Amino acid sequence: MLFICYPKCTTCAKARKWLEENGIDFEERDIKEDKPARKELVKWHKQSGLPLRRFFNTSGMLYRELQLKDKLPNMSEDEMFDLLATDGMLVKRPLAIAGDKVLVGFKQAEWEDALK
Repeated sequence: MLFICYPKCTTCAKARKWLEENGIDFEERDIKEDKPARKELVKWHKQSGLPLRRFFNTSGMLYRELQLKDKLPNMSEDEMFDLLATDGMLVKRPLAIAGDKVLVGFKQAEWEDALK
């Protein structure tokens, strides 16, 4: 399983701890140091079945600085993917990619259903 996170994020730390406590092996990737490529984002979005907007870190400083709350509704999917690929801090985290499952953000019940 690929676990994409930002090490300083408390939600990511909770998710990592949950994975370790449940004996789930994972490869960790720092979203800031090794940002997701556009191609990966497109693939994960398709696999997740989630609206693309769910992939945005809406509580992040960069999201607010770029005023994306107002801009996203007028953007095409292509423009959104291009934007997400520019900076890992725009992407909601943590991300868990296990086979054909893609989890965005950490909700323990959701992760239990998908990964146990």
